[in-house]
This record gives sequence, C-alpha cells and structure tokens, in this order.
Amino acid sequence: MSIEQMIWLSAGTCGLGPFRSDLAAEYWRWEEDPSSLIGLGRPVPESLPSRTQGLQQQLAGRNIRFTVYDLTAPENPVPAGTTTLQPDTYARTAEYILVIAPEARGKGLATPATRLTLDFGFHVANLRSVWLKVLAPNKAAVHVYEQAGFQHVGAMRQAGYWHGAVCDELLMDALASEFTGPSVLLNRPEP
Repeated sequence: MSIEQMIWLSAGTCGLGPFRSDLAAEYWRWEEDPSSLIGLGRPVPESLPSRTQGLQQQLAGRNIRFTVYDLTAPENPVPAGTTTLQPDTYARTAEYILVIAPEARGKGLATPATRLTLDFGFHVANLRSVWLKVLAPNKAAVHVYEQAGFQHVGAMRQAGYWHGAVCDELLMDALASEFTGPSVLLNRPEP
C-alpha cells in the first residue's frame, strides 16, 4: 500500500487513513489495553477471534472509521490509533470514539486526529453535530476534546466507573456551524 493510499488526511505529524483488516490484531491490542478499557468504560475484555469477526462486520458497516497514523517519520507512517464516527443519518449527527495505542499516547496525536475526523464529518459526511461521552475523571481525554472543539453539554450522573469508583459521564458535542480553525479538506486544491 502506497503512502497516498494509506494517508487520506494529514495535519502536521498526524494522519488519517482507511480502517484496515490487516491491523485487526493491533486494533484489538489497543482496545484491550487496561487503560483503554477504563477510558472506554468497558470492564469486560474481548477475545481476538471475536474482535476479528467484529472487524469484518465493521468494515462492511456504515460507521466512518479511520486508522490514526503517527507521521513523525513521513516516509514511514506508523499506525497509532483509531477514530470512529457512528452516524445517525436521519438526524445528521454522529457519536465520536477515539482509541490511541498505549505506546503512542503523549505524542500529541489525539487532538489533531479528533480535529481531522471532525473536519471529515462536517465537510464530507455533512454532519451537523458530533457528540461523545467521556468519564469525568479522564482529564487528559476531556482536555483533548476541548482542544479539538468539543463543548460540555451535560452529564449523566454516576453513569460510569473509573478505577472501580462510580463517576459521572460527561456529554460533549461539536457543531459544524462552530467548527473553527483551518480545514484540511476545504483548503485542498481541486482535482
């Protein structure tokens, strides 16, 4: 696969490309990392065979999924996470989910990956809003989402667990009408 086929959108040292069946074991490893399970609020791990079977269904589904790439060495993009938009096509909204590989955390990929996904959602998928849920104690994730343009819109009280303790689950959203800053898609030259 050429770099052009691998990276569809990029900003600085972060890029987004297609969800790939050959990365099923990596996606599974990232999702099953204990800190990912805590952050996603999912206490029960999934087996690799189950994840691989689920991936085939996801590749055929209507969700918008990307592989996040670390472009620190542009000639050798490294898969570093995933982003997902789960659209409600009637309402033109979508839920956003982000997973960053444990070894890629702290490299500054989460915010640009989120912004690139929002850019695609608003300017290609024609969504009017994107929303997410995040556990309140997950301060790093909350900061990433705020930096990417999400705003707090509410909380579901005692809806989650963080390291075994009950916690609130925050609701955040981003609106197409409020999406600010440069758009990678809108600033591309016409083909």
